Amino acid sequence: MRFRPKKQNVDNVDVTPMIDMVFILLIFFMVTTTFVKDMKLDLNRPSAASASKASSKVVRVYIDSTNEIYIDNQPVKLWAVQSKLRDLLRDSVDKSVLVISDTSIPVERLIDVVDECRMSGAKDVAVSTTKEMG
Repeated sequence: MRFRPKKQNVDNVDVTPMIDMVFILLIFFMVTTTFVKDMKLDLNRPSAASASKASSKVVRVYIDSTNEIYIDNQPVKLWAVQSKLRDLLRDSVDKSVLVISDTSIPVERLIDVVDECRMSGAKDVAVSTTKEMG
């Protein structure tokens, strides 16, 4: 009696190389993709309805509707705000600055002025409305 060899199934396909290629492509796309996180700054500026009287001991920086900056009723350029405030804060005990603006001022301009105030050595920088000027 002769034994016949069993027929082998040719239906089995080796998928290991395909899985390897999929993982290599996945790693490639993960490495080459840049993940961008949106930077967002939530800034709630006070409105004129919530205005209150500010202390007279602080140095006041005004930003008018034409984006001009004033310190002691003198127009000052943005690049000169830091040195002007440094001179004014040298004698001050509180070292507080009040930036007075309104909602029509672009936020970028307001942030630039607040940053210059902080770099001048002010400990407290507050933002208020134009209604508080009086």
